[in-house]
Amino acid sequence: MSDHRIRDSALYRIEGLRIGGEQRRTQRGLDVFNPYNGERVGTVAAASVEDVQRAIAIGHAYRPTLSRYERAAILQRAAALLRKRSEEASDLITAESGLSKMDSLYEIGRVCDVLGFGASEVLRDDGQVFSCDLTPHGKKRKVITMREPLLGVITAITPFNHPMNQVAHKVVPSIATNNRMILKPSEKVPLSALYFADLLYEAGLPPQMLQVVTGDPPEICDELLTHAHVDLITFTGGVGIGKYIAAKAGYRRIVLELGGNDPLIVMDDADLDKASDLAVQGSYKNSGQRCTAVKRMLVHQAVADSFTEQVVEKTRRWRHGDPADRTNQMGTVIDEPAARLFEARVQEAIAHGARLLAGNQRDGALYAPTVLDRVQPGMTVVSEETFGPVSPIITFKNVDEAIAIANGTAFGLSSGVCTNRMDVATRLAQELNVGTVNLWEVPGYRIELTPFGGIKDSGLGYKEGVQEAMKSFTNCKTFTLPW
Repeated sequence: MSDHRIRDSALYRIEGLRIGGEQRRTQRGLDVFNPYNGERVGTVAAASVEDVQRAIAIGHAYRPTLSRYERAAILQRAAALLRKRSEEASDLITAESGLSKMDSLYEIGRVCDVLGFGASEVLRDDGQVFSCDLTPHGKKRKVITMREPLLGVITAITPFNHPMNQVAHKVVPSIATNNRMILKPSEKVPLSALYFADLLYEAGLPPQMLQVVTGDPPEICDELLTHAHVDLITFTGGVGIGKYIAAKAGYRRIVLELGGNDPLIVMDDADLDKASDLAVQGSYKNSGQRCTAVKRMLVHQAVADSFTEQVVEKTRRWRHGDPADRTNQMGTVIDEPAARLFEARVQEAIAHGARLLAGNQRDGALYAPTVLDRVQPGMTVVSEETFGPVSPIITFKNVDEAIAIANGTAFGLSSGVCTNRMDVATRLAQELNVGTVNLWEVPGYRIELTPFGGIKDSGLGYKEGVQEAMKSFTNCKTFTLPW
């Protein structure tokens, strides 16, 4: 992206904290750099513990009174504003994250979906009615359930890989349920979160319902986790940080959406052209930086050679480079240290017997789509989550071995299955220890409304997605009356 384009988008301004309706500046700032060219995209304020405490106090003192209609209208207006500004918003995502223009425009569409689903869901009555005269011990009464916002505030901490959509998945359900949220976006991509917050304020959201604090996690995050007025913590990110949050949170609700090591399982009856398309898309979209990206390709040995040949051919055609170039399908990863990690893991796998078929070329944060075969399940590149555009191919003999390999890591988020045999598909659906099984789709397939989440080191089994998040952000109260 040229200097002229960045200045036109006003990205060089100092971004203040969004606390209590003010864009409050601090004496300290954090610079945000473009991973592709190293240019400074912007500077955000570095919040102090006192700033966090002030934001929590403002949120806790405020009692939202927005009707369902008013909440829906705010979300609808925000979606309309974002659609009109999709180019500007996607430019911002691409500049601070290195994601390709293709991927950042797609992300804007997903954010609009989250806003739209939130607006629809808030109009649905979330209560239930139960008759009580159902047993000999019953009475002629009714039980009515109601969902109410939390008494305290919600802390939301979001990662770098979807700079605006991960934010939307926290913020929209909070607005829809009349809650107050303190958002701490990733220090690597904070500008997209501030942009989204400003869009919601413009659409009519009371600023006390969403406050944004940016800063250094070791300095401010403990206060966001342990403050007495925080009722719920919702976090998307790495396993280590998720377990740290769980240890610090104490007696309060936590929703953790953590890492994944998702397999694409290709059986011997699969259409290999279709399966290889899914494999490369699932591996390289969003620069492979998705918890639900294809992290392991488990391929029946009878079709492994043909499948691998097609994956290599399609990988070599996957256009990557300058993320602002609209013809490129992939930009950079988030920063050079991440790219170095992928490079090192691939080199380690090669040293232990894997074969490099494409890629493993690095230029700063730009890392080429990479294919390895002869990969063994114990190699670090597949036993740990490799959060980038790497396609490791593992062969198996039968469905029993495929299940054992798929379940053989600490993660349990999602999976994709390529087979036309329903007996195999249903067995995999039943026996894979994951939150999602997608037949003839990538592991990452979902819509923004539906339940999403994992088990084991991928999460505690609580789901995200607009509907499930709205449930977790509320207290259920029952009211009984004679009937």
